Amino acid sequence: MIFSFLQSDTEQKVDSLKQEVARPLDQVTDKVMTWWDTFIDMVPNMFVSVILFLIFLLLAKAGQKLFVKVFNRSSNNQALENLFSTIIYYAILGLGLFIILGILKLDKAVTSLLAGVGVIGLALGFAFQDIAANFVSGIMLAFRKPFAIGDIVKLSDFMGTVSRTNLRVTVVETWQGQEVYIPNKDVLSSPIVNYSILGERRIDLAVGVSYADSLEQVQEIIEKTLKGLEGVIRHDDMIFTYYEFGDSSINFEIKFWIKYPKNPSYLEMRSKAIKAIKKAFDEEGITIPFPIRTLDFGIKGGQTLSEMQIHQAGNSPS
Repeated sequence: MIFSFLQSDTEQKVDSLKQEVARPLDQVTDKVMTWWDTFIDMVPNMFVSVILFLIFLLLAKAGQKLFVKVFNRSSNNQALENLFSTIIYYAILGLGLFIILGILKLDKAVTSLLAGVGVIGLALGFAFQDIAANFVSGIMLAFRKPFAIGDIVKLSDFMGTVSRTNLRVTVVETWQGQEVYIPNKDVLSSPIVNYSILGERRIDLAVGVSYADSLEQVQEIIEKTLKGLEGVIRHDDMIFTYYEFGDSSINFEIKFWIKYPKNPSYLEMRSKAIKAIKKAFDEEGITIPFPIRTLDFGIKGGQTLSEMQIHQAGNSPS
């Protein structure tokens, strides 16, 4: 009797254990069956979604090509073309994705995803604000076009030729042969000096002549010499001015224009002008004086070294 009781109790425990094991298995089975039924119901929608995805993929490529074709008619900026064509491509794909997710009844998932993307985007915006500033500045520079590739410019104290530019940096090749990568936000916030955009540049030369020379003759020689020099333009806009009485010369400044940056270069043209002026002065007997200093050896002033020697010689004992 005791044995029967123990056997009955053991069977009850086994049955209870089977029920506890069977319950989660039944739940999993029911869930899998529900998913399967849902999948079967969604097969037509999934088929439509695949078709829509292919259609929007073709539309995105067609829209990108159409934009590039239209954009090239008004601008040749490669950076802007790549930027906006990419934006249009993914914008069309994004629109198709939202429609497809709606067909698949995943609207709530899209809402949660957008909320998460917004938070992540805000965090990244603070973390990469310098990169974002350079990116926006690059777009503004592309639209404003203060310089083009090959222009001679001065940007942030660096002077040279613009070799290339993108939406993050502007690259300037200096006269010393180095490439300088200047962030676009610094380019946009600093003065931009473009020496190529007008195609002309003025050279200013300062010279001094002797007090004994005729100032009218000097001006006539300078103007005649520079006007006859190849490469000088805008002869009527040449400016000649005397501006000071120097220690040993009367100083003047001549300002004349050349084509720039065409050959001859600015430095070469300035050198040619200096040599031509020196040659003309030599032929006409015009003097460019050396600096003169008068030494005074007297205690109270007004005595030269020779006078002091004579005075000392007269007072010396015989």
